[in-house]
This record gives sequence, C-alpha cells and structure tokens, in this order.
Amino acid sequence: MKESRQTKMGNDEMTTVIQIERALDALGDPTRRAVFKRLRRGNRSVQEIADGMEVSRPAVSQHLKVLKDAKLVLVRIEGTRRLYGIDPRGFAALRDWLDGFWDETLMAFKHEAEREAAKERKMK
Repeated sequence: MKESRQTKMGNDEMTTVIQIERALDALGDPTRRAVFKRLRRGNRSVQEIADGMEVSRPAVSQHLKVLKDAKLVLVRIEGTRRLYGIDPRGFAALRDWLDGFWDETLMAFKHEAEREAAKERKMK
C-alpha cells in the first residue's frame, strides 16, 4: 500500500508545502501581484494601496486578506489605522523554496559537466 504524501513528509515540511502553494496561488492573480508590489515601498493603508488602482478599496481589502492568509502580508495596527506590509518570514519561505530550484539545477549541471569531462578523459 502506498504511503500518503503527508506520511512521507514530516509535518513541518507539509506545512511549508501548503504555505508555498498558498503563496503561489495568491500571487497568481495580477491584481494581488500589483497590491503586493505596492508594499515593497513600505507599510501602507488600504486607501494608500488602492489609490491609482482600477479596483475599489473593498476589493483591495479582499486581496490583502488572501495575501495575509498566504502569509505574504502582515497587518500592523497604528491607532485607528491598519497598515499592511510584506511579511518577511512568509516571503523568505517562498524565496527559499524558489532558491531550491536554482540549487538543484546548478547541481544537475555540475554533475552533467563532470560526467562529460570524465567521458572526454576516457576518450584520450
């Protein structure tokens, strides 16, 4: 009988996979990417984020909720205002996951180059 995906992975790894999937899903929407991009310049209120966008303030709030649920955005309460910013922990987890692809690709390239070099040495 095959083991389930969850039993093959540890709970922490499964949690990370779910978090990454949520982050990628959240960033899959062009409006959410635009909202997220506006937060690169620092913490912003919903109104500051919505200014100049083609969506309403309530729509921006909904997009922020999805980004927050994906652990890409956090909320800081300052008096009566809610300020939204990039969650460095969630963003770091996403970046680490993406960097893993680069590491794997470089290792595969290295192994292939070494294999080719060994073939060439044998042919001499």
